[in-house]
Amino acid sequence: MRKVKTLKKNYEFKNVLSKGKFYISHHIVMYVKDNNKKDNFIGIAVSTKVGNAVNRNRIKRLIRESYRYEKDKIKKGNDIVFMWNKKSDIENINFKIIHKEIIDLFDKANMV
Repeated sequence: MRKVKTLKKNYEFKNVLSKGKFYISHHIVMYVKDNNKKDNFIGIAVSTKVGNAVNRNRIKRLIRESYRYEKDKIKKGNDIVFMWNKKSDIENINFKIIHKEIIDLFDKANMV
């Protein structure tokens, strides 16, 4: 099992958010920008307004795992930032919901 490559620095996130295209689903907003490399790099951002640290980290784990299932099917060479919509509720969130939304977002972005 290979590890997912991630964006870590603040300027990397800002670059994708300012220059990338965005796609919106009910719970997740996805920003995509071409990076001219052979791999995809992802970043996940969840606002502190969503809940406590346990809930935010759970959402990040679910998004990361869902991406890991789909990473071999999508086009390479992009920086991708997933952001959680802070207005959406986290009470009844599970892996199936997040996985379906991520598949739908990749379809919208023509990355499959």
